[in-house]
Amino acid sequence: MNKPVLIVVLLLFSALSAYAVQHAGGVLELVQVLLRIPEGWQVMADLIIVMALLLVFMRRDAQAQGRPFWPWAIFSLVVGSFGPLLYFITARRSRERGV
Repeated sequence: MNKPVLIVVLLLFSALSAYAVQHAGGVLELVQVLLRIPEGWQVMADLIIVMALLLVFMRRDAQAQGRPFWPWAIFSLVVGSFGPLLYFITARRSRERGV
């Protein structure tokens, strides 16, 4: 993974998330806004599906790299996309893949 790109994505996403949470009046209020309308249900379902796929990928990657999986999984379920972004940013380069 290209760590500088991931860091930029993390910073931009952090700013967007902070703005959205502040605009909604808090995290719970933001979720309530999304759950009020069917369009929001679709977005939430999409996020759940993507997070499940990411967790499967992260588990396989963690096993291959000898990294702990469960702390990252729990962290990701609590903070959303911040978890996988930080997981990949903190990954060590693999000698076998030359990454």
